[in-house]
Amino acid sequence: MPTETFEFQVEARQLLQLMIHSVYSNKDVFLRELVSNASDALDKLRLAALRDDTLDADVSDLHIELEIDKDARTLTVRDNGIGMSYDEVGQLIGTIANSGTAEFLRELREAQDTAGAEGLIGQFGVGFYSGFMVADEVTLLTRRAGEQRGTRWTSRGEGTYTLDAVDDAPQGTSVTLHLKPADPDNQLHDYTSVWTIKEIVKRYSDFITWPIRLVGEAGEDDEAAGPETLNSMKALWARSRDEVSDEEYHELYKHISHDWRDPLETIQLQAEGTFEYQALLFVPSHAPHDLFNQNFKRGLQLYVKRVFIMDDCEELLPPYLRFVKGVVDAQDLSLNVSREILQQDRHIRMMQRRLTKKVLSSVKSMMTGEAERYATFWREFGAVLKEGLVTDPDNRDAVLAVTSFATTHGDDGTVTLKQYVERMPDGQDDIYYITGESRESIDNSPHMEAFRERGIEVLLLTDPVDEVWVDAVGEYEGKRLRSITKGEIDLAARGDDTSEDDREKRAEEYAGLLGWMRERLEEDIKEVRLSTRLTVSPACLVADANDLTPALENMYRAMGQEVPRTKRILELNPDHVLVKGLNEAYGEREDRSDLSETAELLYSLAVLAEGGRPKDPARFVQLMADRLERTL
Repeated sequence: MPTETFEFQVEARQLLQLMIHSVYSNKDVFLRELVSNASDALDKLRLAALRDDTLDADVSDLHIELEIDKDARTLTVRDNGIGMSYDEVGQLIGTIANSGTAEFLRELREAQDTAGAEGLIGQFGVGFYSGFMVADEVTLLTRRAGEQRGTRWTSRGEGTYTLDAVDDAPQGTSVTLHLKPADPDNQLHDYTSVWTIKEIVKRYSDFITWPIRLVGEAGEDDEAAGPETLNSMKALWARSRDEVSDEEYHELYKHISHDWRDPLETIQLQAEGTFEYQALLFVPSHAPHDLFNQNFKRGLQLYVKRVFIMDDCEELLPPYLRFVKGVVDAQDLSLNVSREILQQDRHIRMMQRRLTKKVLSSVKSMMTGEAERYATFWREFGAVLKEGLVTDPDNRDAVLAVTSFATTHGDDGTVTLKQYVERMPDGQDDIYYITGESRESIDNSPHMEAFRERGIEVLLLTDPVDEVWVDAVGEYEGKRLRSITKGEIDLAARGDDTSEDDREKRAEEYAGLLGWMRERLEEDIKEVRLSTRLTVSPACLVADANDLTPALENMYRAMGQEVPRTKRILELNPDHVLVKGLNEAYGEREDRSDLSETAELLYSLAVLAEGGRPKDPARFVQLMADRLERTL
C-alpha cells in the first residue's frame, strides 16, 4: 500500500497550532499523556486476551518503554498493548471525534493562567497532540493485536499527515518525538536528559500498574544501559492512608479524571467479609463543563484483582453522584463481566449502596467540620446532588442532611432545613420557599413583599430540579414545605393587625370588581381574589396548591411530555392606589369598556412581574402607550 497524505480536520488543525505555539507553560504534561495512553492500551489488551482465548497476542510481558536517543534528539514512548489498525489510526489520530472539541478550543484560548491551561488536553481526550508542544515531528508506529500488518503515521503538525502500511511493525504502539531544542526561557526542558525523564515519571505516573522502563540510557562509557523500571506500580487504593502522600493521590486523580486541579476530597474505603473490595474515590474541586449534558461520561474505573475491567462503570454510583471519580477493585467478580451482567449483579448493587453512603457521609463531615470546603462543594455540585432527593428515596434523608439553601436571611451563605426549623418563630408552621430562575428575579418578586415586611424567612431555590424535589420531599420534621407562590397564605398571625370583621368588609367591598374581572379574564385565569401577600405591587399570579408551576410545565414540555395549560389565580392588592381606583371606577361607571383594558393591563403586569411575557406583547405595548399618552 503506497504512502498516502491526508489533511487534518479543521478542529485538529486549530488544536495543533495551539500546541505548536503552546499556551501551556508546563510542557512536561506531554509525557504524562503519552504514558497514560500507553497504560490504557495495555489494560485493553489484557482484558481482550482474558475474554478471547483465540486472540493471537503476546501478553507475557506487558510494559511501557521510554527510549532516549541523545544523538538523534528523539524520545520514544512504546507499549506492547492493543495497538491500532490502519483505519483506527486515521479515525483516532487524523481527526478529533470528540463532540466537545469546540468547547475545548474555547476553554484553551481563555485559560490564560498557568493553572487554568494545564491539563485541558487530557480532559478532552486529545492527549496525543500534546507531543507537538515539544517535538517538530511526531511518528507513530502501531500494529493491532491479532493483525499481521502495521501502520505508520507521521506529521510535522503543519496541516497534513501521512499514513502507510508496515509489514514488520511490533505489536502495540510507539510514539517517537523528534524533539525541539531545549529552551529554558519557555519552560521547554531537555527531554533527552535521563534525570528529567525520571523526575517527570515519578511525579505523574508512579502509580501506573504497568512497568515503565527506561532504555537507551547513556552510561559513563556512552553505552546504553540495561532497562530500568522507573515507577513503583503500587496500587494506591490497596495501601493504607498513612503510606501515601496527598501528592500521590492527586496525581492518580488527575490520571483518572484528566482534570488539572487537585481534588476537593479523597475518600478511601476497604470492605472486608463475604465480599471484599477496595475503593478510592475523589470529589473534584470544580464541576466539568458538560456535567448536565445527556452524553456526560460518568462512573468509576472497575478493576477485578488489580485487572482493569472498564472505564465509566455507571452501576457503582447513582446518577446524582456522577461527578465523583475514582477506582473500585473487587476481589470476587468475574473477569469476563459485562455491563449487562453488572446491571443485575447483587454484589454491584451492594457496592453501590455502600459507596453512596460513604460519599454522602464524607460530604456531611465536610459540612460540619470544613465550612469553606463544603461551600465550594455546594457551589459546584449542589444542583446535581439535589437530583437524589427525587431519584433515591432510600437515601433521601442522607441527601437532605447535606443539602443547603440560599435564604432571605443571608446574602452570601446557605442554611440547612435543620437550621431553618430551629430558628422558626412561634406560630410559624410551614417552611416557606420560592423558586425562580435567579436570585435577582426572586428578590424582586411581588410574592416576597409581605414575607419581607414581616421578617419571615424564605428559602430561595434557583435550580431547575428545585421545582421537582420539593414535591417529592413534601415536609421536614413535620413541617410542610410550602411555596409562597401557590395557594392561599394567611399571614395574619405574623404582624397583620387587620381584624376579621375588617377583612370581611373589604371582601364585600371588592366582590363586584373581582367577579367582573374574572369574567373579563376567564380565558387566562380561574379566579380573582384579594391578596394577603402583596404590600407594594398591585397584583400577582399564584397557582392553586396542587397545580404545576409554569416553570415545571415548561420543563415537562421540553422533555416532550404534553401538559395541559393551567389557569392560575390573579391576586389584587386592595391597598394599592391602582386597585382602589379601579374598584371605585367600577362602582361609579356603567360603561366599563375602558376598565376592561385596565384589567387586561393589570393581568399583564402580574405576568411581567414574575418574569413571564404577555400573551399578546404588541397589544400590551399599544395599551400602555395609549394610557401614557392620556397622562401627558
